[in-house]
Amino acid sequence: MSEAVVVQRPAGPAKQLMLLQHGVGATPQGLVPLGQRLAQAFPDALVVSVQAPHPSDLGQGYQWFSVRGITEEDRPARVAEAMPAFVAMVQDWQRQSGVGPEATALIGFSQGAIMSLEATQLPQHLVGRVVALSGRFAALPQAPHPHTTLHLVHGKSDAVIHYGYTVTGAEHLISLGADVTADVIPFLGHEINDAVMDTVMERLLGHLPKRHWEEVQRAAEDGDASRP
Repeated sequence: MSEAVVVQRPAGPAKQLMLLQHGVGATPQGLVPLGQRLAQAFPDALVVSVQAPHPSDLGQGYQWFSVRGITEEDRPARVAEAMPAFVAMVQDWQRQSGVGPEATALIGFSQGAIMSLEATQLPQHLVGRVVALSGRFAALPQAPHPHTTLHLVHGKSDAVIHYGYTVTGAEHLISLGADVTADVIPFLGHEINDAVMDTVMERLLGHLPKRHWEEVQRAAEDGDASRP
C-alpha cells in the first residue's frame, strides 16, 4: 500500500511483520515514534505504519469506518463492513514480506485498535499478536484463534474510550481461556506516551505466549510418562 510509512525494512528476509494502525482522523506519521521503538527492539522485522483507506469525516486524516452518529448498536456493523479491506491489507503485507500469521503483529491505537481486535474474531488465523492501545471490541468477544495473543493497554484517564472496555474485555477473554494481558496506566489519557511504549516493549519481549507454555507442559508430561 503506497500510502503506508515503512519505518524499517531489514537488510535480509524479514522474520517478523509489525503493522501499526492509527486512530480515526490521524495519519501513519503519528505512529512512527512507536514504530521506531519497535524497530530498535526487533531489527529483523518489517515495521510499517499503515494508512486507513478513507478520508476521515473529521476533516483531517483517515479512517477505516465513520464515527459520525455511531451508536453501540451499529458499531459492529460498521466494523464488519470495513473488515474485508483490513484483512486484505494484512494479507498483502504478509505476501510482500514473506511473513506468515504466526510472526505477524498488529499494533493499533483507538480505531486502529478496534479493527485489530475485531480481526481476532475471524475464523482464519490472521496474526500471532495484537497490541490494542486505547481500544475496545465492537461487541463482547468470542475467544480468538488459539495461536493469537492479545495485549491490551489503556489509560485510566482516557476520555474518548473508557478504560473499562479493556478491563471487561480482558476479564471475558480470560474466562474463555484466551491468551491475554491487560495494563491500565494511571493518569494517562487517549494518547501514546513513553509509559505506553515501555509497556508495549515489555509485553512483546517478555510475554511467552500461552500456547508455548502449553507445549512445554505437554512435553514435560510426555517425558514423565515415558520414564520407568
